[in-house]
Amino acid sequence: MTIVRQPTRAGVRDAAAKVAAILPQPPLFVQEIRGVPVCFKAECLQPIGAFKIRGAWHRLTALDGVLRERGVVAFSSGNHAQGVAWAAKKLGMPAVIVMPADAPKVKRDATLAMGAEVVSYDRMTESREKIAAHLAHARGATLVPSFDDPWIIEGQGSAGIEAMSQIVEARLPDFENVLVPCGGGGLAAGMALALPDAEIIVVEPEGWDDMTRSLEAGWIEPVGDNPPPTACDALQTTRVSPLTFDVLSRRGATGLAVSEAEIRNAQRWAAAKLRVVVEPGGAVALAALLAGKVDVKPGLLVVLSGGNADPDAYAQVLSGRD
Repeated sequence: MTIVRQPTRAGVRDAAAKVAAILPQPPLFVQEIRGVPVCFKAECLQPIGAFKIRGAWHRLTALDGVLRERGVVAFSSGNHAQGVAWAAKKLGMPAVIVMPADAPKVKRDATLAMGAEVVSYDRMTESREKIAAHLAHARGATLVPSFDDPWIIEGQGSAGIEAMSQIVEARLPDFENVLVPCGGGGLAAGMALALPDAEIIVVEPEGWDDMTRSLEAGWIEPVGDNPPPTACDALQTTRVSPLTFDVLSRRGATGLAVSEAEIRNAQRWAAAKLRVVVEPGGAVALAALLAGKVDVKPGLLVVLSGGNADPDAYAQVLSGRD
């Protein structure tokens, strides 16, 4: 019988120590919403523009010398790709990233610039998991999933440990509610482990809210046939993993869905109020808050998970030409 390693809070704390040793802390902004101070964890200001650097660093540093020489294979539309490419470059490891052909150019170019090899695929007709698994097997490399991995989940959860230390320093109330963008659920599951006393609320784009529906049903529900277009390329996961679902389900997490218009409004608000660029997928948690889908009360943390916005699309959003 094979024993599958499970992500743990102890692992999250180990990951937080690793991350703290090499990365500066992204700021924790505080902004009043309806008269209540709300905390915003600006993961969009990470060196690669997204939280994915955390899980990638925790995962790749767990590999031994032989495995490091063989390198890693990952699949991603861009943020996990950049996280793995950044960590691999830092550790002197080869990295191959399977990316959809329609991935934002800014993310693809950044991944290539860090020395990773990029293999394209059609997200509507091909399986990125199968392509990546074949490449990893052929090269003897380690497969690094974007969320279905205990080290990845623990690494993403380091953001929660870090945010807790920041509110202690700022003498703010402990977190009672955490709004987290969700694709496959790696970040949300990590935050659930890091902040065991807080209520976790995952947020997804409308039509791609499979984690929300899965948590409601009590079993995994995939995205339906012909899901609607969304600007949230980072959150287009058609099926969540048992690993992330199990963590969130055991914690009693709930979910919400937001519209494309609500997401664009959140991007504009972040630019005007926090002076930060947030990509569509990174803005969904904020979108739920601004749309009134969550009660505003003390102890609320909103994660801004990524800032790798396509320049042309972002300019159009800021112009208000919806």
